[in-house]
Amino acid sequence: MHIAVVGTGYVGLVTGACFAEFGVHVTCVDKDVEKIEALRKGQIPIYEPGLAEMVAKNRAGGRLDFTTDIAGAVRGALAVFIAVGTPPRGDGSANLAYVESVAETIARHLDSYKLIITKSTVPVGTGERLRKIIGKNLKEHLDFDIVSNPEFLREGSAIEDFLRPNRVVIGTNSPQAEAIMKNLYRPLYLIETPFIVTDVATAEMIKYASNAFLATKISFINEMANLCEKVGADVHQVAKGMGLDGRIGPKFLHPGPGFGGSCLPKDTLALVQMARQNECELELLNAVIRVNAKQKAVMVQKILQALGGADGKNLAVLGLAFKPNTDDIREAPAIEIIQTLVKAGVKIRAYDPAAMHEARKILKEIRYCEDPYDTAEDADAVVLITEWNEFRSLDLSRLRQSVRNPIFIDLRNVYDEQRMKQAGFRYVGVGRGREAI
Repeated sequence: MHIAVVGTGYVGLVTGACFAEFGVHVTCVDKDVEKIEALRKGQIPIYEPGLAEMVAKNRAGGRLDFTTDIAGAVRGALAVFIAVGTPPRGDGSANLAYVESVAETIARHLDSYKLIITKSTVPVGTGERLRKIIGKNLKEHLDFDIVSNPEFLREGSAIEDFLRPNRVVIGTNSPQAEAIMKNLYRPLYLIETPFIVTDVATAEMIKYASNAFLATKISFINEMANLCEKVGADVHQVAKGMGLDGRIGPKFLHPGPGFGGSCLPKDTLALVQMARQNECELELLNAVIRVNAKQKAVMVQKILQALGGADGKNLAVLGLAFKPNTDDIREAPAIEIIQTLVKAGVKIRAYDPAAMHEARKILKEIRYCEDPYDTAEDADAVVLITEWNEFRSLDLSRLRQSVRNPIFIDLRNVYDEQRMKQAGFRYVGVGRGREAI
């Protein structure tokens, strides 16, 4: 089978490479000539473990091509995936301009039956909207089907998530489309992956509802962490006690500076706006968004309190990406926290294993360092914001020799307080009781 994937951003590139790994012939399309040329040379524009190797393998095997020729890609494919961005508008609603533009282009080049699949995260009703756009722009009457096949890829674990997903959602009312989609995903039947086949609107809603619920769990445990600091409880034990209840589960009950990245902030806002447009106010989700915004300010105050003020203070920041194993700084808590601290007068040195190139485009007032120990040189405190693996086993003796003042502010609760005290540090965690404040 031949498929085309329009858009070579995070979702499109991972989707194309993984389908090629399944043995499908994939043509990835993008209008960015420089990006396509770089991909043909094996240069991957994003940091994702294992992706460069997978692209190279399937390029060598003749299963993965890159082109700017969308007309040729559409004509040569049975299925066309739309995987372009849906950035937020000023009011938080999803901007569908790129998706609609691709749909119009696909329509102009249809020459036979095609399956048109939305991988982009789109509001409920987009599938029907695309059906009308494509029908309006067809040069002649041709059959086509619209399918919603939302992605559930975690940055840093995207390949694993695609090859071994916990579910595949297929939204369609067409038996022919369903059969084609199941054929595409046939390797997953061998590992008994659950398939959910539903209508297009429900599939679109599953994506938004899933991300909104994850965001809710994060904001909830952050509120519990803040309360734990007031009453002297340990949020980690609270989360463990909650997570052992099968109705709740342990995942996403990790306190910290709040959620970020390209999905949760954007999708929660878009869902709220979609609800308002349908005269339905999502009170719980509105609170989730407010809590997440407030949590960054809570972290800033925690840092300033530990520093004893901002004037003349030097702060070492470990981690800039919104999560480990990615260079993505979109909505990263570290960015907003640093910007606020710089405005307050704190001088900052920072290090991240992958995200410094992206951070330099936004944070120009800080100094970028070579490693954690260079970062900590003469610091009045060290703050860990992104829990990269290399930050989980720091040489605390060496770190203690680098800093001016031995204060370690752990916004991800990676370290044990007693261990830090034994190494000579004053330890500040999140939600770990009064003594940790």
